[in-house]
Amino acid sequence: MGIKAVLFDLDDTLLWDDRSVKEAFQATCEAAANVHPVDPARLVEEVRKCARALYESYETFPFTKRIGINPFEGLWANFTEGEQEQFRKLEQLAPGYRAAAWTGGLKSLGIDDPEFGCKLGDKFAEERRARPIVYEETFAYLDELKGKYKLLLLTNGSPDLQKEKLAGVPELAGYFDHIVISGAFGEGKPAASIFHHAMERLGIRPEEGIMVGDKLTTDILGANGVGMKSVWINRHHMERNDDIIPAYEIDSLYGIRNVLEELRG
Repeated sequence: MGIKAVLFDLDDTLLWDDRSVKEAFQATCEAAANVHPVDPARLVEEVRKCARALYESYETFPFTKRIGINPFEGLWANFTEGEQEQFRKLEQLAPGYRAAAWTGGLKSLGIDDPEFGCKLGDKFAEERRARPIVYEETFAYLDELKGKYKLLLLTNGSPDLQKEKLAGVPELAGYFDHIVISGAFGEGKPAASIFHHAMERLGIRPEEGIMVGDKLTTDILGANGVGMKSVWINRHHMERNDDIIPAYEIDSLYGIRNVLEELRG
């Protein structure tokens, strides 16, 4: 049976989320250095550390972990969508979380200025929203696939935030026959349930699809668990152990060509 569908992760597979976040941190911390005598690089480190600790201290943490929402998405998400009660709690927590993460980062460097910390929280969200960065090969390769295979976007995250990311690159959503967001479904990758849901939407069996993503612990583990071929996009040539083994490893989206050719026999 041949391949009928290609499933894609979104963040750091099609969208360069890691770069967007790094640039937003850099811009925000450089702005902070114009007001207080802080080293921008050290402030980035301290805010990241503080954000992680705060995020994990909230009662919502098990839920965000299950859905796949990381601490730095929480620094700019509004959590206005999603049916689960936990999203309403996150919506209430978000403004205070942003302010506390930046205030705590400043305080760790000897700057006690909660009002400015709140302003930096707002600035980071603005800077991140201003950076919808796409990998240079994303559209060119999706053009190759469109019409030849069914395409599905399978992304972990809060519904409103993932939709906002897609709205920032308006050409992207139109390539996909279906878009599945973990926060709307109720469970995230690597859970088998969200993969089965995606396959039902596509009308395929596991052997008729391939999953392409950058995270071994979500995209690859999940696909392997349901018997679907997994393609790990490893742009930065990271080393891996043998705990999670992808069926294929590529370093850009163009590598999927060879995978599909091999699967066609």
